[in-house]
Amino acid sequence: MIRPRWLLAPQEFKGTLTAAEAADAMAEGLREASLDVVLDVAPLADGGPGTLDALLAGTPRGERRKLTVRGPQGMPVEACWARLDEGRTAVVEMAQASGLSLVPPGQRDARAACTYGTGQLLREALDSGCERLIVGLGGSATTDGGKGALEALGFRFLDADGAPLPPGGAGLARLSRVDASGKHPRLEQVELLIATDVTTPLLGNDGSARLFGPQKGADAATVEELETALATFCRIVDEATANLPGAGAAGGLGYGLAALAGGKLTSGYVLVARALGLDRRVLLADLVLTGEGRFDRQTSMGKGPVALARLARAEGTHVVLFAGVVQRDNGPELTLFQEVVELSSQARPGATARETLREATTKWALARLGR
Repeated sequence: MIRPRWLLAPQEFKGTLTAAEAADAMAEGLREASLDVVLDVAPLADGGPGTLDALLAGTPRGERRKLTVRGPQGMPVEACWARLDEGRTAVVEMAQASGLSLVPPGQRDARAACTYGTGQLLREALDSGCERLIVGLGGSATTDGGKGALEALGFRFLDADGAPLPPGGAGLARLSRVDASGKHPRLEQVELLIATDVTTPLLGNDGSARLFGPQKGADAATVEELETALATFCRIVDEATANLPGAGAAGGLGYGLAALAGGKLTSGYVLVARALGLDRRVLLADLVLTGEGRFDRQTSMGKGPVALARLARAEGTHVVLFAGVVQRDNGPELTLFQEVVELSSQARPGATARETLREATTKWALARLGR
């Protein structure tokens, strides 16, 4: 008798579980239900946190490297990047150097947080001699339009007096010109792929400042200050690029790298899916289980669970979503999932995020078995 094959591919549960930890918790929950199934575990990423690990897992002979860089608030942090394909491809995950998880909630400063550390990782990768450089965007603490990262790559952002701007996005309101004469020489020799986890533009209600600024510590006044500063940035550099899908990812880092460093905005999910062979694995699966911390308006803007559900539905495969919180008015995307399990409605008091996910998975599996 052929045992059913289930694909287990959750994304990170932001702030609580990495994609690998979520997959492990769900697998443990399924084993506790004594299901007689074959589990195919593929922690998912879409350009945001976890992209580095996912690409390393899907690529033979990958190598993880570490570098101490400047964190989003200026303090040193130890960040990882990777070399794949014997060094021909390098991967940088901006959340490693400039991520929101690196800053405690009470210390977040959306005006001054910068991406300089991400630029240091990019510089290290370029110096390694790679031919292709993938930059995973998502999970950022910043709204600086990529200014900090570009400064680490040799660009200079100057005011009307020729003085350099201070760190962070707020200072872009005083931008007069960008000096690219000192930019890293290898930027023109590599294929720079900007792997985005959302399809948002730089400006507007769905842009970097207004949609994502509040979670980075920005109040209403700061949100509008950053919106104005980013608008000044794109007016001086390149207004057309600001409207590209993904330009607003990671506080506008997508825009900065595309407009000034020659990067190509692309779907982080597609890059990871290709590396993991998800097309083939979905085709072989009898059931797909995915998940993330919060299913809301941002999920529909290029996030992995929705893209995976579309792929599975195209093959006629049943898809189950586990999410901490589910925004039920999220439009047609929620209907891609035949089953939705909301963890917040059944969490045991005092249980950790891992325990809650494991227990919810066991409960779901037992119900499926009619126990």
